[in-house]
Amino acid sequence: MIVRTTEEITGTDRDVAAGHWRSKRIVLGGDKVGFSFHETTIDAGSVNEFHYANHVEAVWLVEGEGTLLDRETGKEYPLAPGTMYLLNGHERHTVTARTQLRMLCVFNPPVVGTEVHDENGVYPLVAVPD
Repeated sequence: MIVRTTEEITGTDRDVAAGHWRSKRIVLGGDKVGFSFHETTIDAGSVNEFHYANHVEAVWLVEGEGTLLDRETGKEYPLAPGTMYLLNGHERHTVTARTQLRMLCVFNPPVVGTEVHDENGVYPLVAVPD
């Protein structure tokens, strides 16, 4: 059994910030459960381009309002508490935060904890250490 709090993760190597986002990585690949689980916040007023070419991501928005743009289709979706989106087709997408967003995210394959978005918004695929 694993029990962790976001308080104990804050300020450690599991607390990763870059640009307009911050990701508290609660479960990582090294935990050997087949997925990673994160609490992510995105700054109010920011526009963020992402593309998880190597991962499937499920996102549950728990705080804030904004929009999600599927750059593959041009379709835009409102984001508000209770919204879930699943990037099961590795869609290029843009998240615009009208207010600060707080979301809970699951990645498969799991991230190992050191990943940050590259110039294309992609997390590299990093092998889980044995």
